[in-house]
Amino acid sequence: MSDKPVGLAQSLAGRDKGELFFVLKQDGKEVLLADGKQRKLAHPKRKNLRHVRFLPESGYEAVSDLIGDRPLDAELRRAMAKYKATVNN
Repeated sequence: MSDKPVGLAQSLAGRDKGELFFVLKQDGKEVLLADGKQRKLAHPKRKNLRHVRFLPESGYEAVSDLIGDRPLDAELRRAMAKYKATVNN
């Protein structure tokens, strides 16, 4: 997977409930999610659309400049840390 993420989502079900992820791809009723830490770009999490909540575009736009066109796991982790810092303040 080498495409830039398209947004942010929060897991609503499963053992990763409440966790934030970058949405790598949306396919019909499923999405591919990665966070660069537990779920790496090489092995993204496949999740049903019913089990995720998409976060506002403004949140993703604030951190998208940290992610290149061919993202790395470290870039995802850095962007997620920045997003969490802005949300908590």
